Amino acid sequence: MHILVLTIALAASGTALAQTPAAREAKPVKMVVLGDSLSAGLGLPAPAAFPAKLQKALKDNGIDVDMINAGVSGDTASGGRDRLDWSVPEGTEAVIVELGANDALRGVDPAVTRAALSDILGRLKARGMAVLLCGMLAPPNYGHDYADRFNAIYPELSQSFSVPLYPFFLNGVAADAKLNQADGIHPTAQGVDIIVQNMLPTVQALLGTIKGQHP
Repeated sequence: MHILVLTIALAASGTALAQTPAAREAKPVKMVVLGDSLSAGLGLPAPAAFPAKLQKALKDNGIDVDMINAGVSGDTASGGRDRLDWSVPEGTEAVIVELGANDALRGVDPAVTRAALSDILGRLKARGMAVLLCGMLAPPNYGHDYADRFNAIYPELSQSFSVPLYPFFLNGVAADAKLNQADGIHPTAQGVDIIVQNMLPTVQALLGTIKGQHP
């Protein structure tokens, strides 16, 4: 009888010990989405915005994230750079950078956009944060030369800074009237669902690079 009690006690102790590391791994990842109106959720209720829906999708896949929606409508890449320090607080572990759409819409010199994004990536990496860069494509109205120069920014910076690239943030949603609001630019809630679904594996891989995280 004493042996049986001892065996049960040891088994229970072993279970508790085995659960301790798992409990540590379950600590939420601190993540920021640094973006413009596309990720901020312009025209949508807060729970329907990209950061909130991404957070829910990650949780559904067993990954807890403390998410900050640092999207500012109308922001250019330069605007994101100028507010970087207070938009991405200390302790942040992962950042999704979604900037440049307004640069392309306004015909900003691609060299200016490149310099701003380069500064953002360099500063985030210097702070030891995992970074995912979201690409953007220029509209056709500025011509092929502008589009070629602008579109090349994202893959080239991804390579030079060794950060993963999601090639086009609006993949599967852009130009589909059913998935965009009346302005034809900002995704509907259904459009956001598609963006999250398409991007989820890339985000899971990003979080997998953070020590102690196992997506």
